[in-house]
Amino acid sequence: MGVSKIDERLFGKIDYKRARYVFHPDYAVRQALFVDSKAEAFSGRATATLRTAQTSMRIRHVRSGRNIDETGKLPTVLETSAGKFLITTIFVKYNYRGLAPGKYELADITVAALPNGMLQEVYNPTADATIWRAGRNAPTRGEPFRVRLVFRLLEQKKGWRVQTIPRPPERFTWKD
Repeated sequence: MGVSKIDERLFGKIDYKRARYVFHPDYAVRQALFVDSKAEAFSGRATATLRTAQTSMRIRHVRSGRNIDETGKLPTVLETSAGKFLITTIFVKYNYRGLAPGKYELADITVAALPNGMLQEVYNPTADATIWRAGRNAPTRGEPFRVRLVFRLLEQKKGWRVQTIPRPPERFTWKD
C-alpha cells in the first residue's frame, strides 16, 4: 500500500501495523493503521470474529439475555515517542466456498472499517443499538472473550464502512 510512512514501530495483536500520515487539504493526521485478515467458509461471511485487543470501542450487546459491556483494549489515540496516532482498524475477510474435500474457491472479499472508540455513541450507544453479536467462545469454560462484528449492522449505520469485493468478471462498485 502506498502511504506516507512514519518510522515508528507499532505493537498489537493484528496482522499488519503501520504508522503513517493521512493528508487532507487542510491538515495531516498521524494514523496508526491496523489491518487484520481472516479467512472463513462462505457460510460465515456475515461476521468477523474479534478479540478485545482489536478494537478501541466498548463492546455492548446482548448475550444469553444479559447486557454485555466489555471494554476494547486498543486506545482511541496511541501515544508513542513519535507523537499521538489516531487508531484505525480495518478487517479484510476472505470468504471461501468448498468445491470438494480439500478444494476451495475464493467467493469474495469483505473489507470493513471498524469505528474508532471516539464514535461509540454513533455506532454502539447501547446493548440494543449494536453492531456486535456473541462471539465464538464459551465463557462457562473460561475461554477468552470474543465477539462478532456483524457487517449488515455496521453497514446500516454507515454504508461505506463495509465493502464487498466480488471475483472477476463481476465488477466492484464502491458503496457510499
